[in-house]
Amino acid sequence: MRWLSCHPSHRTRPEAAIGKPLRGDYRRLRTARAPARPPYSVLVATILVVDDDPTVREVVVAYLRQAGYDTLEAPDGPNGVIAAHAQPDLVVLDVMLPGIDGFEVCRRLRAERPDLPIVMLTALGDEEDRIAGLDHGADDYLSKPFSPRELVLRVASVLRRVNPPMPAELQARQDGNLRLDPVARTAALDDAPLSLTGREFDLLSHFLAHPGEAFSREELLSAVWGWEYGDLTTVTVHVRRLREKVEASPSQPTRLVTVWGIGYRWDPS
Repeated sequence: MRWLSCHPSHRTRPEAAIGKPLRGDYRRLRTARAPARPPYSVLVATILVVDDDPTVREVVVAYLRQAGYDTLEAPDGPNGVIAAHAQPDLVVLDVMLPGIDGFEVCRRLRAERPDLPIVMLTALGDEEDRIAGLDHGADDYLSKPFSPRELVLRVASVLRRVNPPMPAELQARQDGNLRLDPVARTAALDDAPLSLTGREFDLLSHFLAHPGEAFSREELLSAVWGWEYGDLTTVTVHVRRLREKVEASPSQPTRLVTVWGIGYRWDPS
């Protein structure tokens, strides 16, 4: 595990292939698309790193990219404020910055975007800076020297707190020309509203939430109807009626298919 120091004599050279620090006009911000996505969301978050130490900035950006984030960079307070106009999802902000210190940057960012998450970097053991950072609206802080891996974990933790993922059962679902919104309880096929009964909607929602998974009629009766016992014909009838509404040819279904000897399965388009 590598550690970053705020003292020039303790700087660690970045690993090979990490990338070079920005040069020239920092108002022309650099972004980088990472190959993976962070676990907290289906969307890629953009992190703005504001630090006047190019080595610290370079290593932090490299670790954030490896974790699946997009990045922006700024070397001082004024450019950090400018960079925030690009609407990052979170800011990693050093306290000791030229031009405008981190506390003032935090105050200005909070005035423009009260909900913008900010993780501040403070000097080791400087409790006053940590308290001041939190008082200015920082969501979390990390003392230098710090582990870049710990910083990435702090970033992910803050993002999860401020942007908790929507429960799977409430997420809108799309399958080709079919869209279902569990919150609004609406469904559409080719952008035309589908007229579904409550049980048909729940059955379709269950299948779309578990594409490619085969369910017996008993399992569907329990999951959709909440019944441990009941007439299995109820499931059969509802499957038939649902096919009539979502299949191009209900007698030869390609989406809601029969798995012989088991039950039914939703095959995504």
